[in-house]
Amino acid sequence: MKKRVLKFLKGLAVFFTLLVLVVISAYFWPMPDLEPPIKHDTIIIRSINIVDVESGSILENRDVLIEHNIISQIDSVPDLGDYPNSLVINGSNQYLIPGLWDMHTHSTQHSPWLHHPIFIANGVTGVRDMSGQLNRRDSYWVGSKERLTWNAELNENKRVMPRYVLQSSYQIDGASSVPGGFPDFFKLQEPEDVDSLLGFYKNEKVDFIKIYQQIPPKIYEQLAIKAPGYGLHLAGHKPMFTSLEDAILLGQRSFEHGRIFMFESFPNADSLRTVKNWKSFYTESKKSMVEEFNPKIASSLMELMQRHNAHWVPTLQTLKFEAYAHNPSFLENQNLNYITTIRKKLWWDMDVKNNTKRNVSGDSKGVSVAFYKKSKEQIKMAKAIGVPIMTGTDVTDSYVFAGFSLHAELKELTNSGLSNLEALQSATIIPAKFAKMDMDYGSIEIGKTADLVILNENPLENIANSSTIYAVIINGTYYDSEKIEELKNFTKAIASSFHMNVKALFSLLGSPLIRVQFAD
Repeated sequence: MKKRVLKFLKGLAVFFTLLVLVVISAYFWPMPDLEPPIKHDTIIIRSINIVDVESGSILENRDVLIEHNIISQIDSVPDLGDYPNSLVINGSNQYLIPGLWDMHTHSTQHSPWLHHPIFIANGVTGVRDMSGQLNRRDSYWVGSKERLTWNAELNENKRVMPRYVLQSSYQIDGASSVPGGFPDFFKLQEPEDVDSLLGFYKNEKVDFIKIYQQIPPKIYEQLAIKAPGYGLHLAGHKPMFTSLEDAILLGQRSFEHGRIFMFESFPNADSLRTVKNWKSFYTESKKSMVEEFNPKIASSLMELMQRHNAHWVPTLQTLKFEAYAHNPSFLENQNLNYITTIRKKLWWDMDVKNNTKRNVSGDSKGVSVAFYKKSKEQIKMAKAIGVPIMTGTDVTDSYVFAGFSLHAELKELTNSGLSNLEALQSATIIPAKFAKMDMDYGSIEIGKTADLVILNENPLENIANSSTIYAVIINGTYYDSEKIEELKNFTKAIASSFHMNVKALFSLLGSPLIRVQFAD
């Protein structure tokens, strides 16, 4: 008996030793390189229909000359003999639009393999990342240093990736959002901490301070007042303890998610800003937010946003997930092939379980669907008043897929009252103007950067045609249909690989920022 026990223990020890060796090998297994196509000094697109995203007109059968990634001529391209080494693209019966921008994403240390390829495959050439770091590299989230390095490598044709168009700080949410071991000024508990934080992020070449939900009103006010002096602005959530009116007047430039007017336009809005446990109160109040929604209050706030040029990024994909997380047909999504098993099991499945429980039981049954539909109604209201709307998806959130979800968001925006042109503008010229980069991006004009998407069908006839992608041009490189499929297959293979899932697991477990987020 004793020998059998010893033999079993020995076998068990060997098994666990081998398992540890396999996991360690997977963790250190080198990641594959994804080579971009060759960079062309000159590209000529012949006989293509250009979509003018500002006027909504179609410039039919035009030629476009691109030199060193800049549109140099339209409809007056010389003979090909003048450009013997140029790439020539036949654009007959196709449509040319500016590269699409996703204005609400979250990038990770593994985005070069899991997100960037399928952004490009879906015609997303620009993203505004809404995540960041504190004063040291995080194992999960990326910060401005990584993103700016990636941008430089894109320009050197060393990476397949979209441009990161604005740089974010870590989400600023008061003391509870800062793990132990980091400088106290990140907690913003003392008046002088505001200048320390702003000075730190200015040196990190950040463009904006990402505002989260629980930041104290006095601290928020000081950030808003002082940020412009450091060349920074505020963007992000509507702070729960500050009214939307005050946040607009203090100069926050963009507000994220479809809930912002719901928070403000029901009878107990003041209580939501002052109650101790706001999360429970919010959950209990969702039904009232729908049934007692006051359109006059919402319209007044929308008018204020319009006057102050405050932008709205509704991220309807997140509300749609909350509404239909209990629905098997919604959950059966072919794009799950692009998501690591670790993320699905440790993060998304938990979100599905929690939202399903709310959606099918008790007084909360059907509330999330009604909340989602009511939020969609406000898109049309806001557009009619003139609130600038930008397309954002909240990539890495549950059931939000890099690239693919931008097209889904465009469709949701048109279902909510935007025209096809207005939806297209929300992912092109409006974000470019918001970023103060419209001299170079956002429309197809001579002198602008040639980040372009060639479509098989006209998106002004049906916004779903934004996904009929024939080719993508960025940084002088040409991604044709074959290369686009290669990008998709690359991310599928990586997401399903054992070594990527091991790396993803250790990335999550090793991040103090993620641990704080999950604890919250």
